[in-house]
Amino acid sequence: MKNLLVLLLFICAHTLLAQEKANFDLRWGVKVPLRDGVHLNATLYLPEDKTEPLPVIVDLTPYISDDYHARGKYFSQNGYVYAIVDCRGRGSSEGQFDPLNQEAKDGYDLVEWMAVQPFCNGKVTMWGGSYSGYNQWATAKEFPPHLATIVPVASVHPGIDYPNPGNIFMSYMISWLTFTSGKTGNSNIFAETPFWQNKYQERYEKNLPFSQLDKLAGNETTVFQTWLKHPSYDAYWQHMSPQKEHFEKMNIPILSITGHYDADQLGAITYYKNFMKFASAEAKAKKYLIIGPWDHSGTRTPHADVGGLLFGKASLLNMNQLHKEWYDHALKGQPLPEFLKKPVAYYVTGDEKWKYADNLESIATEKRTLYFHSSGTATVFQSGALTTQAPATEKPDVIQYNPLNTKRGIAARNIEEDDNSYLVNQIDLIDAGTEAVVYHSDVFTDSTELSGIPEATLYLSANVPDADIRLALYEITANGQSILLSSQQLRLRYRESLEKETLMQPGQVYPVHLNNFTFFSRRIAAGSRLRLGITCINSLYWQKNYGSGGDVANETAKDARPVVLNIHHEKKYPSQLIVPIVK
Repeated sequence: MKNLLVLLLFICAHTLLAQEKANFDLRWGVKVPLRDGVHLNATLYLPEDKTEPLPVIVDLTPYISDDYHARGKYFSQNGYVYAIVDCRGRGSSEGQFDPLNQEAKDGYDLVEWMAVQPFCNGKVTMWGGSYSGYNQWATAKEFPPHLATIVPVASVHPGIDYPNPGNIFMSYMISWLTFTSGKTGNSNIFAETPFWQNKYQERYEKNLPFSQLDKLAGNETTVFQTWLKHPSYDAYWQHMSPQKEHFEKMNIPILSITGHYDADQLGAITYYKNFMKFASAEAKAKKYLIIGPWDHSGTRTPHADVGGLLFGKASLLNMNQLHKEWYDHALKGQPLPEFLKKPVAYYVTGDEKWKYADNLESIATEKRTLYFHSSGTATVFQSGALTTQAPATEKPDVIQYNPLNTKRGIAARNIEEDDNSYLVNQIDLIDAGTEAVVYHSDVFTDSTELSGIPEATLYLSANVPDADIRLALYEITANGQSILLSSQQLRLRYRESLEKETLMQPGQVYPVHLNNFTFFSRRIAAGSRLRLGITCINSLYWQKNYGSGGDVANETAKDARPVVLNIHHEKKYPSQLIVPIVK
């Protein structure tokens, strides 16, 4: 009996080994020379039975190559050479890591070196999301001759969505910069969330200058201070990403992927908009975009539950397979992936299905203008209204914000620690008190699809030269559930342009146009209504603006000025929200 059991275990073990057969070859520690003499470290995954040169997929990452073993294995088993390459200064690569500032030229050299290797047939592409999505756009703007296609996913756009969306720096950037410090992976310290939150909170509660956060966190070796010297979208950030002259010359097939709740959606959509604005008609015909109901990580490995919402099975795309089918199309002459029925694929939550359009702008068939109304009070419990009727003569609504009040910010940390339902949690808006104004639309009598990018125009006056605001749009269901749809934030000194500051004069009314909301798609249920919340940002997760109009990175409690923002809505100043409707 004992011998029989041993035999069965032996058979089972060998069966499992057969099922898990690696069937790929590995080339470890390949050194790729760059133009300045630095060598990048590459790990190559090749098909075990490779008999001829094949296309090469390059994954240029700051997160240490071993993390992407599963991708390398998959693509090498499906007809490609997969090269996982440590960014300059990371992992086993030489040089000094200068995040976002080095990848364009390094990417060019990397693509061209791979193209002439015996294992490559001269066609090179790239894979990756977030930072590695950015790498693809940065490389493409250098126009390496052998770059045949790119598939940028959840792509960071430096100076637009990271590290300072709306020109407001995020506390997270020091934890990320520590994650990517030195040669090692640092994933454990990066994942030590309580440590980082404690440091954010200490800086926030003590009203220490934001510029001291790196010292407070114990890591002064990064580019944190350099970034703070560039609070606007200036030449420092602009040179990292494609600009008008680059998009005009791009002419390779491009598949972009992002999510409704992707923290870098603003970056991905900005690339898309600029490409569609400046590229040639020939290039636009080869541009595809997918927007699913995913958060940042879900753009690479979709999951049905996001932030307290549960989406349908149709949302769970097989991303490896989709990438392979795209590579097969762009590099091997195969048909387009069947999923790509039109240039834009977007998922409608509520309906739980995919829909298609020729471009992002054509999705909405109506742009409905909803004007602000109130009698001078617009709190969450006594809200103003959003209606299609233009205002006549009405009192402005007032946001009162004290930069020294930390109660709301601490409460927000407690919410984040205890609740993973950030898309349906409305406590922060309720707790905002006088730091927010709120407007509700009429009830939807029929279910209605809203898909696209909202816009808003606020007519504001203030008693201070500067403040930070956030607008958030929600669906409020018949039973009172709140569902976050879209949002945008902005430092008001950059209301005219992200590139140049213009401080406000006390009492003067300014039009503030907000057209960088995130894309969303949802069928709003009958009986639901829309809620728009406008708040001054008061959070340990963001740089604190004390309202002085000075250098925000170095402001402290002594610079604090109580902020009074007036939101005007009358005939002369018709503050409004524009929502995208599909009929």
